Amino acid sequence: MEKLSEQKCEVCRVGAPPAAAEEIANFRPQIPDWDILAVDGIERLSRTYRFRNFAEALAFTNRVGALAEAEGHHPALVTEWGKVTVQWWTHKIKGLHRNDLIMAAKTDSLQQ
Repeated sequence: MEKLSEQKCEVCRVGAPPAAAEEIANFRPQIPDWDILAVDGIERLSRTYRFRNFAEALAFTNRVGALAEAEGHHPALVTEWGKVTVQWWTHKIKGLHRNDLIMAAKTDSLQQ
C-alpha cells in the first residue's frame, strides 16, 4: 500500500471527484487518530494534538503552516494553550479528497 506521508498533493479543481469511501477505509490505518466529522454538512478530517504549553503548540502550528504552503493545501487551525486542532478538507469540492488524507499523514509526521 502506498504510504500517504510520502505522496504529494495534486491540484484539485472544482468538480474533482471526492475520495471514495473505499479509498478512505483503505488509508484510515495510516491516520488512525483522525476523526471524520461533518461541519455544515461538509466532511472533514479533524485531530487535536496536545502540548505542554502554548509555545510548543504555536511552534507546531507554524510547522503545519509551512507544510500547507509547501503543498498548496491549507487547513483550519485552532491554536490554544497546550493544544492545536487541525482540520483538513477540500474547499473546492466541499468534502474529502485524497489530498486531505495525505496532509493528515504529513501533519502526524510533524509531531515526531
